Amino acid sequence: MYYITEDFKQLIQNLGGEWNDQKKRPIVCLMQSTEHPDLYWAIPVGKVNHRDDKAMERIKSFMNKPTRDLRCCYYHIGRTTNKSIFFPITDKYISEEHLGSDNKLHIIKNPHLLQSLHYKLNRILNFEASNKNYFRQHITDLKIHLLRELESKKV
Repeated sequence: MYYITEDFKQLIQNLGGEWNDQKKRPIVCLMQSTEHPDLYWAIPVGKVNHRDDKAMERIKSFMNKPTRDLRCCYYHIGRTTNKSIFFPITDKYISEEHLGSDNKLHIIKNPHLLQSLHYKLNRILNFEASNKNYFRQHITDLKIHLLRELESKKV
């Protein structure tokens, strides 16, 4: 788990996407992109302790949708060092590592949690592939920008 830079949040906004979260929250880097070895797909982590009953009902309603409904992939409640919500975005801009209670990089090792997160992330990415910029973070434009940035480093 890692933290993203303020530049990344600004990049999303510059590309027409939304990032209105002011909290410092870790991200989980789940998998390497097949398009470039230095691009990873990540999911931000948020705590549920500040959510009111209405927000928790909304989250639970999405999570309880049938698996054929893409909205079932928008959130995942799991355990890291806190009970957390996972939701999908892409990331490359890392500012620092998220350290666990042992002062080491926190790595999710629970195979059931990882399998579920990979499944949900793949569903989101497959949907995004045929519905460009469907999600508020403008995942397609962000990916294209990051790939161009990575390619320009080669030159």
